[in-house]
Amino acid sequence: MNNENGNPIISVAFQVIPKVSGSLNAYDIVDKAIKIVQDSGVKFEVGPMETTMEGQQDELFNIVKQAQDECIKNGALEVMTFVKIHYRPSGVTISEKVSKYR
Repeated sequence: MNNENGNPIISVAFQVIPKVSGSLNAYDIVDKAIKIVQDSGVKFEVGPMETTMEGQQDELFNIVKQAQDECIKNGALEVMTFVKIHYRPSGVTISEKVSKYR
């Protein structure tokens, strides 16, 4: 599956782990990062350990960067980010990987 420009649709899953101090709550900061994904307009699924997105590679990488920046903006001292990429030249979707389980 490719987008209108012929670029493959890929899956990117990522997890942000913000380092916080004091009374800050890491879960609240993760919620802010997830809001970046929600507001982006890409197809996504939030899981218990990571968020998976579907779209064009450059767009998804930019969302991950924005999510990291949002963590820092909201008080994280630093952020560890773990990223998984599923790339296929013909494209790959979230639903093709999980539909048989639903």
